[in-house]
Amino acid sequence: AVWSERRAGTPDKGGAGEVPKQKQSIQEVRRSLPIFPYREDLLAAIREHQILVIEGETGSGKTTQIPQYLLEDGYTEGGMKIGCTQPRRVAAMSVAARVAQEMSVKLGNEVGYSIRFEDCTSERTILKYMTDGMLLREFLTEPDLASYSVIIIDEAHERTLHTDILFGLIKDIARFRPDLKVLVASATLDTERFSCFFDDAPVFRIPGRRFPVDIYYTKAPEADYLEACVVSVLQIHVTQPAGDVLVFLTGQEEIEACCELLQERCRRLGSKISELLVLPIYANLPSDMQAKIFNPTPPGARKVVVATNIAETSLTIDGIIYVIDPGFCKQKSYNARTGMESLIVTPCSRASANQRAGRAGRVAAGKCFRLYTAWAFKHEMEETTVPEIQRTNLGNVVLLLKSLGINDLIHFDFMDPPPHETLVLALEQLYALGLKWNFCYLLITDYPLSDVVTCSEEILTIAAMLSVNNSIFYRPKDKVVHADNARMNFVVPGGDHIVLLNVYTQSGYSTQWCFENFIQFRSMKRARDVRDQLEGLMDRIEVELCSCNGESVPIRKAVTAGYFYNTARLSKGGYKTVKHQQTVYVHPNSSLFEEQPRWMIYHELVFTTKEFMRQVIEIESGWLLEVAPHYYKNKELEDSSSKKMPRKQGKAREELG
Repeated sequence: AVWSERRAGTPDKGGAGEVPKQKQSIQEVRRSLPIFPYREDLLAAIREHQILVIEGETGSGKTTQIPQYLLEDGYTEGGMKIGCTQPRRVAAMSVAARVAQEMSVKLGNEVGYSIRFEDCTSERTILKYMTDGMLLREFLTEPDLASYSVIIIDEAHERTLHTDILFGLIKDIARFRPDLKVLVASATLDTERFSCFFDDAPVFRIPGRRFPVDIYYTKAPEADYLEACVVSVLQIHVTQPAGDVLVFLTGQEEIEACCELLQERCRRLGSKISELLVLPIYANLPSDMQAKIFNPTPPGARKVVVATNIAETSLTIDGIIYVIDPGFCKQKSYNARTGMESLIVTPCSRASANQRAGRAGRVAAGKCFRLYTAWAFKHEMEETTVPEIQRTNLGNVVLLLKSLGINDLIHFDFMDPPPHETLVLALEQLYALGLKWNFCYLLITDYPLSDVVTCSEEILTIAAMLSVNNSIFYRPKDKVVHADNARMNFVVPGGDHIVLLNVYTQSGYSTQWCFENFIQFRSMKRARDVRDQLEGLMDRIEVELCSCNGESVPIRKAVTAGYFYNTARLSKGGYKTVKHQQTVYVHPNSSLFEEQPRWMIYHELVFTTKEFMRQVIEIESGWLLEVAPHYYKNKELEDSSSKKMPRKQGKAREELG
């Protein structure tokens, strides 16, 4: 390629002589990818068709190579850009770094990435990797994406909320921008559905270099799949030939427990077994630790990667020969009637299970050990995963679409339309807040600005802290008492929102202070980034920041003004939500867990073992009539059994027809 010849002589830290050799090996790797023989056919198909669905195995080179082929074919002439979306932050960053290395350019110049709070791009960037949420934000400033010549929606089969909205928007702009090329790249799942949605767009298939994978099932269901994973890894390590192991688990807590168990048992076995490297990978893991999974395995050792389903399709880890699949994943679901969000461990779909098994056949013939029965695979698992848009709160989606000028939500071109009542609830809440649609995109938090004028400094901090609220305090197993004592030191009267404000105020952005107080520094840094972004938005809409000097009543009133529909009151049988009479419980981690105030407002309802209210604040019933007379009536607050539809909900239903 012209590009690589121009850059080949650039000296590196290793000296000028080393770079061409490294360059050559990278080019050899590029030529060895399954996509390489199809380069010319693919470019011809892109020239001929405006929208193309590309189907290929994870690891075939779709994400790294196609943007480079397009660049070499002249799609970035005249200052145009090629955009490629990823559902996950980790994937956007790692892929951009790899492509920059292949093109011998500095990351952030010609090749860059954009994720929330981290924009590693410049005016020179022509290949831009980003999360799908960041491309949605670009629609606000550039509704026709005029600076892009090609948009690649990658990992489309993951069907995230943002990806599904992008489908509808890009399908629309492609109709009046015939020069825009749209590529929808997916693993071997659902490609026919994508083709059908995009007006019967042609499908270009890239055969993977997949080796055969032997699949083994258990004879009976496993009682404890975490223990079964640990035992299976050790059995593979002792009995099977060389090759790395990939274990799929559902979340950070499980992964850390599994790594701990494996390391402890390896210590006990000592020199009886060869070295076993145990490496976790999940979204909250610091970047330097995430990068370790890609390091080559030392000779004579075996690597075990313990991952969430991020390793199912988004990342390709070299050297994996064995896969252990317990058959579970964490899935978010939302009940519009109760406003309850659940993040629960559920059986994964058959499509996901097959995708996981395929990870074992990337470099050689592999084996997949499924910790469930063949009968369960055929009869208890769904064919495909339910798209996120059908199981989530749509408040933010409605806000975004309204701010883009899309008012007819019921006829928006969703590939899988969300449930009608979820849309109604989202509209009801936004109407209840009294939002004006032309200012939707400037909405800073769920609090109407008129009610936070007296304490906007504090509300910005609380909003930022709430965005990372479940990962601020940490509780290491060996220091539980110390961690709990440190947490109690932050408790102040009023509720959890005031506690979060207290933590932020005391932190002083000190790593040492965070370590001593069992606070996660990374979460505090993220909260500070969120707060800076919100402060910038406040400045843009010329809302002056002011403080109430930490007084609790104005802050609690402001929270009431924004979250009056999240009210619970204490009755004989415990707490019940005012509108739906749903029995709910204060989360054990809450500062109000033992106090039991009569009225409280919760930030969110989450179902884990019970219906828990997370992040609660104490309020007075009179404030509800003060801030939301249209939503609550005197009688309703005296006798909260009333279930009449509020006037604002009537408006929401009217709008949806």
